[in-house]
Amino acid sequence: MDQDERHIVVVAMPAGDDPGTWIEALRPRLPNFDVLSLDAATDTARVAYVVAWKHPRGALARFPNLKAVFSLGAGVDHLLSDPDLPVALPIVRVVDPDLTSRMSEWVMLHVLMHHRQQRLYEWQQFEKIWADDATQPAAKDVRVGIMGLGVMGQDSAHKLAMMGFDVAGWSRTPKTLPGIETFSGDAGLGPFLARTQILVSLLPLTSATRGILDLGLFRQLARDSHVGGPVLINAGRGGLQNEADILTALDEGLLRAATLDVFETEPLPQTSEFWHHPAVMVTPHNAAISSPQTIAAFIADQIEAAEDGEPLEHVVDRNAEY
Repeated sequence: MDQDERHIVVVAMPAGDDPGTWIEALRPRLPNFDVLSLDAATDTARVAYVVAWKHPRGALARFPNLKAVFSLGAGVDHLLSDPDLPVALPIVRVVDPDLTSRMSEWVMLHVLMHHRQQRLYEWQQFEKIWADDATQPAAKDVRVGIMGLGVMGQDSAHKLAMMGFDVAGWSRTPKTLPGIETFSGDAGLGPFLARTQILVSLLPLTSATRGILDLGLFRQLARDSHVGGPVLINAGRGGLQNEADILTALDEGLLRAATLDVFETEPLPQTSEFWHHPAVMVTPHNAAISSPQTIAAFIADQIEAAEDGEPLEHVVDRNAEY
């Protein structure tokens, strides 16, 4: 194929971010395409696919022959919030076993840290206090609730159940998981929360879920937690949480503790109270870091299949917003 006829795959990143790592990962897997940065794609008519993460708003509207856009992360709200994205353009979510395993590892780590009261022992070590009288129930006596039963939520639920925790899940639409009690919709949310001692949020960010983690929700959580109150763990999206409400809930005892990997503003501002709150653990949106090599392989396989006339997998339902 003549160089001027080759399709282009564009890697679109926020201003100031270097797309070089992703370009290097994609090029050897897509030898019949030109893989370029957003700024380098001046021949806009040849751009057939875009690989994006928080791209500049409106930047994709200048490509008239786009066939699909791929998210570089599990979330797609950064794409759906772009008003200039063509309505008929397929948006593909990344579903990758490596990404899923990384998230499950993080979820299990923080559930266990709260369950076994690791933060307490860290403080006791710092203060040189030898005390072994903290309550240590069996995992089977601890009720964990997973909000969001997509691929990551289901994997986390199964792995926590394998460790012995009493796990239940909630989703907007009904889901069935072998051996795990599930709830769905508005009618199921209250009963789900009432049995949940440790709440894990892995929800996508949609118009229906924005701000869902608020005081009204925290008040419905089970009050019989062995660590003195409910625990919140959020690795979904920052827009899910009302951050002022989280701080209020912690100060008023509606929440005993929280682990937060995502925030309304990222990087987390230096002025945020979360940095120094004694009941909060902050991680820098790294619960499931996208591996360029594994994600590039997923995207390249999808593009090659699409070029062969096969349907794309994991296409976002724009009505459901995930």
